[in-house]
Amino acid sequence: MTTTLVSSHKAHPWHGVVPGDRAPDVVNAYIELVPTDTVKYEVDKEYGILRLDRPQKFSNQCPTLYGFIPQTYCGLGVGSFCSARIGEPNIEGDGDPLDICVLTERPVGHGDILVRAIPIGGLRMIDGGKSDDKIIAVLQDDGVFGDWREISACPAKLIDRLRHYFLTYKLEPDSIDPRVRITDVFDAEEAKKIIGLACEDYDATFRRPVKVVAE
Repeated sequence: MTTTLVSSHKAHPWHGVVPGDRAPDVVNAYIELVPTDTVKYEVDKEYGILRLDRPQKFSNQCPTLYGFIPQTYCGLGVGSFCSARIGEPNIEGDGDPLDICVLTERPVGHGDILVRAIPIGGLRMIDGGKSDDKIIAVLQDDGVFGDWREISACPAKLIDRLRHYFLTYKLEPDSIDPRVRITDVFDAEEAKKIIGLACEDYDATFRRPVKVVAE
């Protein structure tokens, strides 16, 4: 009798999961936050455990599933692309994995899950002078949204909800944050380009070849 040993260790959601064998057309998305959450969850980058980042102070709740694409990194490539698109120099990536919002008709009860998602566009967001793009995607095979392939299929009111959430979820009442802005909404082709750049930034940051020094 042959016994197969299976590791008891959970894969790190950022480093231990691949973006997907069909990326950027279909990507794996690790979900940290669901629309019913009243606290902000975020993966601890060192340990890979979903931790409570902070309570939501007010009524802001993300209108979609929200998380990131594994083995992506918003670094030099993502920042330079953003700079070129908005015509402003020296924009850097924010140093995090690439964020993704996933549309689905079905309620999902909790985060800390992987889903397959199809990118249809995104929001170009600048936070503190750094690129913080939000990819917008649909859950693969979703009964209502699953056939969408372009951001033009998404109702303007839903885009407005996403924009409002990301522009206000950290704010006190009657305040504005000049550091955070959304410059434009981009299409599926550009979303896939940004995903590709984020994968390249990840490789450049975490998979640099080891230099062998001759003795």
